[in-house]
Amino acid sequence: MPPLDDPRLSPFTGWTRAHWADLADRMLLAARRHTSPGRARVSFPGRPGGYGPDVDALEGFARTFLAAGFRVTGENGEDPLNLMEWYADGIAAGTDPHSPERWVRLDEHDQAKVEAASLALVLHLTRPWLWDRLDPVVQEQVVDYLKPAIGSWYPPINWVWFQIVVEQFLKSVGGPYSAEDIEAGLALTDGFARQDGWYADGEERSYDHYAGWALQFYPLLWAEMAAGSPEAESRRPVYLRRLERYLQDAVHLVGADGSPLIQGRSLTYRFAAAVPFWTGARYGLDTPSPGLLRRAASGIARHFVSHGAPGDDGLLTLGWHGPWRPIAQSYSGPGSPYWASKGLFGLTLPADHPVWTAVEEPLPVERGDYGRVLPAPGWLVSGTRADGVVRVVNHGTDHSHPGSHLTDSPLYARLGYSTATSPLLAGPHAARPLDQSVTLLSEDGEPSHRTGFDTLRLERLATGTVVGGSRWRAHWVKPDEDAPDHGSGRSGEVRPGPWLEVLSVLRGAWEVRLVRVQPDPSGDGAASQGTARLRVGGWPLPADGPHEDSPHEDSRASQVSNGKTCSGVWDAAGLDAGGVTSADDASPLAHWTLVPWRATRGPARTGVWYAAAIHLGASEPGEPPAVAWDGPRCLVTWPDGTSDAFDPAPLPS
Repeated sequence: MPPLDDPRLSPFTGWTRAHWADLADRMLLAARRHTSPGRARVSFPGRPGGYGPDVDALEGFARTFLAAGFRVTGENGEDPLNLMEWYADGIAAGTDPHSPERWVRLDEHDQAKVEAASLALVLHLTRPWLWDRLDPVVQEQVVDYLKPAIGSWYPPINWVWFQIVVEQFLKSVGGPYSAEDIEAGLALTDGFARQDGWYADGEERSYDHYAGWALQFYPLLWAEMAAGSPEAESRRPVYLRRLERYLQDAVHLVGADGSPLIQGRSLTYRFAAAVPFWTGARYGLDTPSPGLLRRAASGIARHFVSHGAPGDDGLLTLGWHGPWRPIAQSYSGPGSPYWASKGLFGLTLPADHPVWTAVEEPLPVERGDYGRVLPAPGWLVSGTRADGVVRVVNHGTDHSHPGSHLTDSPLYARLGYSTATSPLLAGPHAARPLDQSVTLLSEDGEPSHRTGFDTLRLERLATGTVVGGSRWRAHWVKPDEDAPDHGSGRSGEVRPGPWLEVLSVLRGAWEVRLVRVQPDPSGDGAASQGTARLRVGGWPLPADGPHEDSPHEDSRASQVSNGKTCSGVWDAAGLDAGGVTSADDASPLAHWTLVPWRATRGPARTGVWYAAAIHLGASEPGEPPAVAWDGPRCLVTWPDGTSDAFDPAPLPS
């Protein structure tokens, strides 16, 4: 990287535009070492992805092409690395149906539909320096390669934007396109819009980084491509208002160390999480301010660079920081991580743009503690200045629908996510909920699942404490292991159990979690409800080694520390057993992960409230919140002296 940070311009990250440009150049030059002779295929080292080496090579080209296009666009065509000629050669070979390096076509494999959107996007941005200089024969080849998008089926999720972008580009260069496709796609994406500027990735409760790096990104790019048309001019203000409101939440989800929230699929795209902040800057938003937008984006990129991504060889691998293959979904191959190139979108903006010249401003978590309610994803958010950690307690996202009975995806259905912890993504506890969960344990110790829950409550109290609740039919699933892994839960043979009600009361580093078991009126779950123990799992803490029990451990507390951060669960009512489970190679953050938990020694009783105090924060947490009851009202006294009194209703029995 450039040898000197700039503490005057960037007092929080030190990063300037030169750091971003150097990151792009290192990635692009490293990719050249893995390019085919005709430059159409970029085949990175590693085991092929689930779609095979031909798709992997197309991904490698299209996704690094994003970085190249952004780099040249922001320099107004200046191209010292000869990027446009390099990629022009690859486009000529890749779109030539007779070339030995020809690309997988859109009508041969659906993944080509994804990569085609990146091709179209960059060809639009770099039109004076690439498209306009292509030989007419190559231009015809590109049109022929892209036109199978017309009338084709796309999954009704963020993929719809790939069709819209491709066909809008075809229209802009005088190629064939379908106005009906574009109109229908735009109408479908309108249905993704949710409260406060958020988007769901389709009909399901799927909220993750795609909300920013896809669903906020493509609408405004399309409006730029279609500028001047009545449809684009009417939609652009709507898209801008949604992005502006979404970014007010998004800046609260970045940790002081720059880590994005470790939640949702495709985490190997890493600093693609910076995309919505650059999108706000490119399309003229001043709320959040340019200095705050760059602080968030640069913090994210610096976080990964300082943790070894890219590696010393300049390559991005399947992983989070370093290589860690289990983070991948079944569609991920060695070229997939290069969607991180989208995070370089800020390089499309010239050096004199306000986002580069404004002084960095602190993130919300650097200004003070906060509690925030995000109704669309159903999240309670707590940021604490002392440790810079952002926590999310989840009562609204499971990548499914209310009433479904799937297994819990560790990426979506856990009760908590943070910028300092990762859910257990590998090993036995990935599919058997332990961390950040409330489960009933069957006679053989199998934990129940919560996917399909109902969100019942989301509110912020006058004291700043935030409260949320959900209710679900506990169920056990024998999953279909042959189904493709796209990050969501799995279907299978279901055994239903009792109902669980959970209320989370969140303040600072602490959550008080209230749990009540209710029998099923139909009696279907009677076989399990009389024998099931209740277990409450805490935050999964990355650690250097396994946990060893201490004879002096507090019998009320299950807690662990890694020297910097503490994770713990304290019994506040009825959870008289506890422990710490050590998970080996289960997360990308460390070789070991330690999960504290509390449970009932015997079968859980129905109709009574159990309570736990759950902590993630400074290594010396002190005394937990005190929980008491005054009739039906719960009284919580927090370590900072604040008191909250509330009725757990409306949680219907």
